[in-house]
Amino acid sequence: MDEYDIVVIGGGSGSQVATAAARQGLEAAVIERGPLGGACVTRGCVPSKALIHRADIVDELRRADEFGIDAETQAIDYAGITSSIHDTVYEKADRQASSLRDNDNVVLYRGEGAFVDERALEIDSTEAGADGERIRGESVVIAVGSQPLVPPIDGIEDVAFLTSDDALYLDERPDELVIVGGGYIGTELGYFFGALGADVSIVGRSDRLVPREDDDVSAVVTESLETYCTVHTGYEAASVDEADDRVTVTATVADDDGSAGDSIELTADELLLATGRRPSTDALDLETTGVEVDEKGYVETDETLETTADGIWALGDVLGVQPYKHAADYETKLVAANVLDDAGETVDYEAMPHAIFTSPQVASVGQTEGELEDDGREYEAVKTPYEAAPLGLVFGADDGFVKAIASPDGEILGCHIVGPQASTLLHEVVVAMDSAEGAVDDVAEPVHVHPALNEVLYSAFDELADAKYSTAPDWRDVTTR
Repeated sequence: MDEYDIVVIGGGSGSQVATAAARQGLEAAVIERGPLGGACVTRGCVPSKALIHRADIVDELRRADEFGIDAETQAIDYAGITSSIHDTVYEKADRQASSLRDNDNVVLYRGEGAFVDERALEIDSTEAGADGERIRGESVVIAVGSQPLVPPIDGIEDVAFLTSDDALYLDERPDELVIVGGGYIGTELGYFFGALGADVSIVGRSDRLVPREDDDVSAVVTESLETYCTVHTGYEAASVDEADDRVTVTATVADDDGSAGDSIELTADELLLATGRRPSTDALDLETTGVEVDEKGYVETDETLETTADGIWALGDVLGVQPYKHAADYETKLVAANVLDDAGETVDYEAMPHAIFTSPQVASVGQTEGELEDDGREYEAVKTPYEAAPLGLVFGADDGFVKAIASPDGEILGCHIVGPQASTLLHEVVVAMDSAEGAVDDVAEPVHVHPALNEVLYSAFDELADAKYSTAPDWRDVTTR
């Protein structure tokens, strides 16, 4: 049995713990069956945002007449779009694999690892002659990520369906598509396919899309998606069946007493399940270790991200806390420091941002108004439209806004942005929240470029700060752009 200082199960963000160990002269191993880089590189964030970028271009062309420009989309090379994106992201994955193989202190095992006892694993290899090989690590990091969740819909085992993994590289755009799931994955893909001309229906269980967002945010996203899709909120997919290469979804309204209410039937060429993800821990044989998981299979850790088994750590989607690549990267740095330097660092997700790449774009950090109300916490909120900033008016971001939320003493509790470049604008607030004070003044007092979109942030936080003297722009009294 080969012995290593560090064994990382998963070739995504966690593999950087192995390379950090290698830089310190330690011996490390990485176990990965699929492409390197994790789901984000080849099956998630990057390819989906590349597709959405194409949808944004088409959407801008269709809106061109609003700005006095006569333009039209004559043709869309759908297969060319998907194949180009596929080649780009898989080239990145291949380069990451080559980089690991070229590292003298890191061994890359191609296959799937399962524990045979604490910190010892057997590898179900995809390489000839290597099956059944066993390795042991003085420390082990579980970073196997997650996979699409298939819900228990009656008949689902008898029909062909897509998951978010499958939907990214289709050779042809479906003419008609039913998406089950109203979270961020369903809304992003609904926007993409709808913007490119597919007849899309979305079925979501909650009364609004992206229900975990602030109420004002989810209301705007729901209304906007109705431009591109037929949205059925408050419905749950009850059954599916397939006939003549077409799939029919029967969805019902659940009454308060749990009984089935009215139902609808939606028929399409393709069915896409976007009902969340589940941790990829079922093949690890964790019962042979002291690693505990919750009822959904998520790994339980302490604040340092060490599991309930000594010397075994976990990060990324297997935690079920912050299912974002940037969160996994943050956790990777923390685990590396704790494993390699015994730093004792603890996780802090208070200023963990996230974004949804629909049209309009969404970005959020901190708590929502609903969460604060549920906690019974005092707060003040300001909602400022994009049109308060001159560039927001110029861009025609009619439904865009910044909602800034703070405690009575000026501590930033949350910020929620809807509109162009939201994911970029948010970082000014993230940096402020991550500072020692995390105060409203940290955003309101610095000089902001004029005319730039971040002036809408300036306007919102300036109002929240109740500044005695203000030079924040306010173009809300202008009706044309």
